[in-house]
Amino acid sequence: MAIESEERKMTRQEAGRKGGEKVARERGPEFYRQIGKKGGEKVAKQRGSKFYREIGRKGGESRGNRLSRMRGVARRQNKSTE
Repeated sequence: MAIESEERKMTRQEAGRKGGEKVARERGPEFYRQIGKKGGEKVAKQRGSKFYREIGRKGGESRGNRLSRMRGVARRQNKSTE
């Protein structure tokens, strides 16, 4: 009995991962440094130093942690009004 292999299409996620890995292999880390620098300069020109102060203040805190902290503040406020 022969087993037929099914051809399936690649998902967008798989295609993106495959493409990103190829770019990383072909261009290396210096490419990412250059495009990061260009992007940072563009953002600085568009948004100014206030934007960087704001994101610096937020630090490395994840969105989930911020939401949890905000929910905790809301709960404390609700309890104090009861």
